[in-house]
Order: sequence, then structure tokens, then C-alpha cells
Amino acid sequence: MLKRPPHNHLYAITECQELSEPTLLSVSESILAGGCQLLQYRDKSDDSPKRQAQASHLQTLCRAVGAQLIINDDIALACEVGAAGVHLGQSDASPAQAREMLGPDAIIGVTCHDDLNLAQEALTQGANYIAFGRFYASSTKPGAPPAPLKLLQEARSRWPQAVIVAIGGLNLDNAPEVISQGADYTAMCHSVYHHPQPQQYAEQFDHRYFHSPDARSVS
Repeated sequence: MLKRPPHNHLYAITECQELSEPTLLSVSESILAGGCQLLQYRDKSDDSPKRQAQASHLQTLCRAVGAQLIINDDIALACEVGAAGVHLGQSDASPAQAREMLGPDAIIGVTCHDDLNLAQEALTQGANYIAFGRFYASSTKPGAPPAPLKLLQEARSRWPQAVIVAIGGLNLDNAPEVISQGADYTAMCHSVYHHPQPQQYAEQFDHRYFHSPDARSVS
């Protein structure tokens, strides 16, 4: 279970395209050492052996510090490595299908872009968190449609107990803005994986540095 307010607002997403495997794992370990409790393995390649090996290594690192590993898109891989859950896009399997495969305790997140109706559908189907974005220019998804910050306020007002993730162009400078608007977690890829001091960077997302509402949880 991920309790909210989280000890750390950072939701780290692996940078797999530009980093060697040793560097990917080393940086991930540093990010986790900095207090990150939620890490997503995102690799869009079709190299199944590599993906299985990397996800297994990351699961070991997460388990060692009590963090949760989320697998992007691939429910079968999440099952294979015993990950905490899966993150689904709109073209992937439904939250209900993921729940059937992963079980009642899995964490299931869904990308909802800038659409509250998609968020309602995801929650109705049992998603544990809803993700909105992009809120800023993103190197990971440069073509994604922009989402207004007020969307986070609207989502928080509509679903006071929901766990909300902000995605897209986030870094330490703009993270306080999306958190103040209602986000619980700030999903980041390039800004944390390419930082010269990833552990220290992750440490700065400690909840004590942010003002956020009282506890909600992902279970």
C-alpha cells in the first residue's frame, strides 16, 4: 500500500533509451535511496529477455527499500517479476482485466490525459490512481496534448479521496505547482534520471518540503 501524503512525492519513470543497463540500475538505486517509493519500469522495446532481466533487477532494488515497482503497459511482465502493479494507457488492457490477472492487492494506474470522463471510467473499473498530463513541455512525449493545471483542481474536487498523478515535463521547480493544485505524485523521467546527483534530487521531494492535504492511500 502507498500511503498519502507520501513520504516522497516523486514517481520515477525509468529512462531506458539513453542509458546503459548498469547505469539505469545504478541511477535507479540512487533514486530509491533518496526516498522515492514509486518507480515505473517503462521500456517500449521488443527485447523481451532484456525487459525481463531489467524489471527483475528493479524489483529486487525496490523490495530492498520497501518501494513499489510499477510496470508500464505489460501486465504479463508485472506478473513474471512480482511487481506491485501496472500502469495502463488508453490503448492497453482495461483496469478490470489487469485486476483479474494481477489480483486484488495490485496497484493499477491509468493515463487519463486531460479527460475527467476517462478518469471516472478508470476509477469505476477499479484503478488505484489516475494520471493526468502533460502539464509542461515533455521530452518523453513531445506530441502529447497539453493539460491545464485547473484540471488537477477539478479532479481533486470531484474525487477527494482519489490518488492523482501529474505527468509531463515535471521537475523540482514546477512540482510544487502541480502538488498545490491537487496532485499526489509527480511522474518524472529525464529530469531525475539525468540529474548529476539523483539521490539528492529524490530527497528533495520529501513530503516535508511540500504543502499537501491529509492522507489518502493507494491500496
